[in-house]
Amino acid sequence: MNAIDHNMILSASGWRKIFAVSKNEQDKTPEIGEENTYLSCIAAYVFAEYIKTRFSKKTPTIVVGNDTRPTGTKIADAIIKTLLKEKTVVKYIGITAAPEIMAYSKLFDGFIYISASHNPIGHNGIKFGLNDGGVLDAQENAKLIEEFNLKCRDTNFLEKIEKKYLSVAGTELDWVYSESVSTKSEALATYSAFSKNVISSLAGLPAQESFFNKLKENIKKNPVGIVCDMNGSARTLSIDKTFFAENNINFYPFNDIPGQIVHEIIPEPENLVHCARRMEELQSQGKTDAILGYMPDCDGDRGNIVYWNDKTKKAEILKAQEVFSLSVLAELAFSHWLNENNKDYKPAVAVNCPTSMRINEIADCFNAKVFRGEVGEANVVNTARLARKQGYTVRILGEGSNGGTITFPSSVRDPINTIFAFIKLLTIRDEVSKDAKIKSGLFHIWCTLSGQEEKYKEDFSLCDIMETLPRYTTTGVSERRAVLKINTEDHAVLKGKFQKVFEKSWSEGASGLLNKYGISSYKCILTNGTTEREEKDDFSKSGKGGLKIQLYEKDAQKPASFIWMRGSGTESVFRIMCDVKGDNTEKEKELLEWETKLILEADNM
Repeated sequence: MNAIDHNMILSASGWRKIFAVSKNEQDKTPEIGEENTYLSCIAAYVFAEYIKTRFSKKTPTIVVGNDTRPTGTKIADAIIKTLLKEKTVVKYIGITAAPEIMAYSKLFDGFIYISASHNPIGHNGIKFGLNDGGVLDAQENAKLIEEFNLKCRDTNFLEKIEKKYLSVAGTELDWVYSESVSTKSEALATYSAFSKNVISSLAGLPAQESFFNKLKENIKKNPVGIVCDMNGSARTLSIDKTFFAENNINFYPFNDIPGQIVHEIIPEPENLVHCARRMEELQSQGKTDAILGYMPDCDGDRGNIVYWNDKTKKAEILKAQEVFSLSVLAELAFSHWLNENNKDYKPAVAVNCPTSMRINEIADCFNAKVFRGEVGEANVVNTARLARKQGYTVRILGEGSNGGTITFPSSVRDPINTIFAFIKLLTIRDEVSKDAKIKSGLFHIWCTLSGQEEKYKEDFSLCDIMETLPRYTTTGVSERRAVLKINTEDHAVLKGKFQKVFEKSWSEGASGLLNKYGISSYKCILTNGTTEREEKDDFSKSGKGGLKIQLYEKDAQKPASFIWMRGSGTESVFRIMCDVKGDNTEKEKELLEWETKLILEADNM
């Protein structure tokens, strides 16, 4: 057999390609063809060998699961057969949400999760992780990539795939599939218990039960109902329905048949309209508690938010950066509420490079430090881990650019945790103790610390909270203007060329933009993995990482805007964005157009 030129995008966030045999990214076929079957076997073999070496185990236990994409079961079958031949114990969950399999895998040695997250339905992919609840970091994932590429070129190895790995049959394989029902039940129970720990930030069942009992009382006083457009995702078979019910929260799911993906998968504004429409229908039917909604992506680790605007009487879609900002506000306030008497408490937030500067303003109010890493869930998780080693409490982390919220001790985005951050913010209110002392609720804490005490009122809604957020204008990650197609394959080379055209444009006043907006200086910030640093001489040193130009006005100490760029690690596109302090769409538009012009000019040099 000839070597395989797999054309797969390989990154720590996932190995992805179009797995549909037709190579049509919108094809709903379950068939993956011979080559993709072989690729699945190779990936499983490489990970099995890695796990054995890592843990010095002859028979490690690996959890396998998939989202609801049509090609998932075929990929899973090839992976399971390979793992069995490699003498590993396989725990197959079947359809599972990413946070679910990652919580369950903490009990074993590692996991293989089959998903392409928010990519179109014909795509699929593979994520690898150990038992720390997250995906492998970039350094460890690189070891798998190197071995995977070697095996794809090893014709002797390819010839034995069919003979050795695809010939598995009999009781061992039947046992894995027959046990999948009980494995799924175990995974759900583990995930539910873990979610209680994450949401409450408390260890031990007694403390958690006490917290949730109090939360349920608060929800009775301030009812919250949740609308969910499941869009046939893996969350259709996860804990959502039962978990909300257990906490006195009415749940209104729709499109909740597993695998029936009825519209585009990415949970951005253009697809959240269905959730907004359903919320308005429920409100018109008297379901006035239906005030929050979400739509997960196919693997269920991300869910952006819709809310009921009680002033306009309409369902409105929150932008990704707003979702993350509110989550950070909520969890910093909650952490402050929990640690009010803890003198050793040092709060911090870990975010990705293009997260809006509004996070810095929110964090400053709580005396919390902001750590920034490169784009990618694994990078942000590891940035937070490094901060914890320095003695910081990093309760909340994530990627503001896509609204993905990660709440410690979880190491993965989870819409359940995002929703409960909002619920805590809305329902943990001022209380009077037996000795007549007032313990401020979360929103009251925020208003006090942010110098907005006059905006607090007892009967507040999410609209009132929104009005206290720092104002910023930020490019949306899914907007067409945020994605460029470039010809330069080496991004370090492109950024080196960009530096030349940028410096020339700057010296000429950037077509009047510098004078128009009072921009007087800039700093170039590079992010690679968990490292963020200023670079004065060579923009190309960012390599495949993030490149940010912070723009300062009138010699101010803090930037008033920034432009940012980075090639995607999971898609063949180059992403750009702009963040501007204040409500100023014209400024954001003009700065982004300037950045676009310079990048395209550099690309054509």
